[in-house]
Amino acid sequence: MSDADLPDIDPEQMTVLKRAFDSFDSEKKGAISTDTVGTILRMMGQTVSRSILDQVISEVDVDGSGELEFNEFVLLATKFMNEDDEEELKKELKEAFRLYDKKSQGFIPTSVLREILKELDNKLSNEELDGIIDEIDQDGSGTVDFDEFLDMMMG
Repeated sequence: MSDADLPDIDPEQMTVLKRAFDSFDSEKKGAISTDTVGTILRMMGQTVSRSILDQVISEVDVDGSGELEFNEFVLLATKFMNEDDEEELKKELKEAFRLYDKKSQGFIPTSVLREILKELDNKLSNEELDGIIDEIDQDGSGTVDFDEFLDMMMG
């Protein structure tokens, strides 16, 4: 992958990415472990669920080495950085919802939602999780449809 393959990215963002990459490439081998990607994205203010991150890593780490070279890292990071585009975000959330709606019923059980929330913030107490779920599942159906999910993720 050459620089020509890199997405169009602001030079300032490129510098930030290079710094972040270099600080995690402690052995200076030009690659970082895919395990550190979530940490780097969180440092850059991007909260990403583990399952979505794993999916994107598998798309970007084409050789399956478990390591990302700088170009692969930039490709991955830009997938999360360009989320100013609301339509793109909705599309990604629709895809995420579809992954959790395993039986394609148009809803996910609140028990699954609870797991998603815990994954997004493992410091939430059971009471806080109950409160969030009660707020989202306003009709008390025990399920969350896509609109309720979208409201939660974007609101």
